[in-house]
Amino acid sequence: MPSSAPHDLLPPEITVLERGWLSANNILFAGHRDTALVDTGYCTHAAQTVELVRNALGGRPLDRVLNTHLHSDHCGGNAALQQAWPGVLTAIPPGQADHVRQWDAYALSYTPTGQECPPFRADTLLMPGSCVLLGDKPWQVHAAPGHDPHSVVLFNPQDRVLISADALWENGFGVVFPELEGDDAFAAVAATLDLIERLAPRVVIPGHGPVFADAPRAIDAARRRLDGFVRNPSKHALYAAKVLLKYKLLEWQQIRMDDLTAWAQATPYFGMLHRRHFGDSPQPMWLQSLADELVRSGAALREGDTLHNV
Repeated sequence: MPSSAPHDLLPPEITVLERGWLSANNILFAGHRDTALVDTGYCTHAAQTVELVRNALGGRPLDRVLNTHLHSDHCGGNAALQQAWPGVLTAIPPGQADHVRQWDAYALSYTPTGQECPPFRADTLLMPGSCVLLGDKPWQVHAAPGHDPHSVVLFNPQDRVLISADALWENGFGVVFPELEGDDAFAAVAATLDLIERLAPRVVIPGHGPVFADAPRAIDAARRRLDGFVRNPSKHALYAAKVLLKYKLLEWQQIRMDDLTAWAQATPYFGMLHRRHFGDSPQPMWLQSLADELVRSGAALREGDTLHNV
């Protein structure tokens, strides 16, 4: 099957702006009634997000922004889009609405992960169990806890298209962040995979990576990965630590090891991961081993005391 075939299954009102791993994918809807964008990328890409959306809209205004969840790579462009289109209506899942109103960067996960997100306005809620019109068609809003306890996925039963956010990628799913805080959330991941299986999407637009059509294969692979994490939670903790480090390296592009150590020591999630799973190794040595693993996997390059993104 050609790689473009999954895109051919998307209705014409949807444009997927595939962004890579620092920014989540942006899904643009151009309907007769209005336009809407689902997820807005990371803040360092905000100017590019605005230009991509502006070009894709061809002179139309952006009427609505919707966020599947409030991790920095999914809502980091909200503020820039609100500035570019002051009348844009922004909808977020309800679980962290109070934190957005008060702008609590710690509760919103930006401080604990060592990431950035400019404050933005939330105008309305994206309620699980409801439907929203996107591209003039009804899309179901489903709670999808696991990766994030407040996340939602969006499903159009007419075309059987799923916007899966970080609940399901073609090869895996996002870090299960509640587990890093000591909460039991692997069962929630499994329940969300069961939900997606019941929805039986024909095509999936993931939060990261290309659009794909073989949802059963992806679900099966995700379940196997989840089973490995359930059997060995430290495996998930190691995966999470490398993801957080690689994500920040994507933003920095290069960093001296001393500066990396200072950042990690100031980032609460690294402290939690180290204490709960890797406390038998001093934190600087543990960080060194994480950097070495990124280099061995081809995700980074070491030159002297500087780590470079690859």
